[in-house]
Amino acid sequence: MSGPFVPVGAAGNFRLDGKVAIITGGGGAIGSATCRVFAGAGASVACLDVSLEAAQAVALEITKDGGRAVALACDVASEESVNKAVADAVAALGNCNVLMHCAAMLDKTAKITDLSLAEWNEVIGTNLTGAFLVSRAALPPMIAAGGGSIIHIASMHGHVARAGRAAYGTTKGGMIMLAKTLAVDHAPDNIRVNTISPGGIETRRTAFRYKDDPEGKRQTVARYPLLRYGQPVEIANTALFLASDASSFMTGTDVVVDGGFTTL
Repeated sequence: MSGPFVPVGAAGNFRLDGKVAIITGGGGAIGSATCRVFAGAGASVACLDVSLEAAQAVALEITKDGGRAVALACDVASEESVNKAVADAVAALGNCNVLMHCAAMLDKTAKITDLSLAEWNEVIGTNLTGAFLVSRAALPPMIAAGGGSIIHIASMHGHVARAGRAAYGTTKGGMIMLAKTLAVDHAPDNIRVNTISPGGIETRRTAFRYKDDPEGKRQTVARYPLLRYGQPVEIANTALFLASDASSFMTGTDVVVDGGFTTL
């Protein structure tokens, strides 16, 4: 995942055999897809989610398919919860080579004059402070393991503004810069840190939003050059690239996976 370049076959570059991956938001759309993709690439996976039931469902699916996974409850906005979950993951699986922070929340659509401080702090706490807390907790075992890869899920709205999403966009822009700083700070530790900025992704939330408004969805996806939303597995596949030796010379980079939205 990091360190001196060792040429191997293309397929081997994308493998995570013998690695341990900790994934927050592992019960959600992108997080669960990433748990499955990483397990399929040979990693042992710790699926962390604020909903233990959701995390357990993903972990059970992986183990039924012959993989190795554990499920742990984790509120990424809580220092105590994060520290315990990461420590328990390392104790259960023996290591931490990859960290992926997927846990996130949206703010309500409102100008900041209609956004309470509590609402602002809640989004900052989950998205940006969460990225800080999980990275800080995972770094010591990752350093002890000889290095690794940290991936934060940011958003295209860390690059382009969306009306009424001040808190969300601020957190995602902040996550991109946090990752860049971590990349510089921990390059000597053989740790690479990158972000992924997805565009619109097909999830239960988007399905619910447009279930009675197909024309609204058509107008939204028409703004994407590829004329569709992305699929969670497309973000998971990008994460596999960043977690694996295939991206061994990449750090401090934000990978935009948005169907071309931000090119317009």
